[in-house]
Amino acid sequence: MSQVDIAGSTVAYQIAQGRVVTAAINSFQFLGPVFVGDLISCYAQVTKTGRTSIRVDVEVLAERERDPNSVHRVAEATLTYVAVDENSRPRPVQGL
Repeated sequence: MSQVDIAGSTVAYQIAQGRVVTAAINSFQFLGPVFVGDLISCYAQVTKTGRTSIRVDVEVLAERERDPNSVHRVAEATLTYVAVDENSRPRPVQGL
């Protein structure tokens, strides 16, 4: 779950052009198991921006046994981030 938050916050940071905090985990679904040795990839996409908030969807894929033909979708999540200033107060999203 922490990897999903890191992936989501990375794109939120880029859109906000600065610091963001996780405001909500709107949804998180485990779709399949992740096994020891799986190579995990997280793909994040901004789906909505508000005045101070950014909603991001994250998809998690697992590659089994280093076989590129064996990739499985194992989780998906939607998270909301809020752009904050140096005093941790909400600020307008700069990228709008």
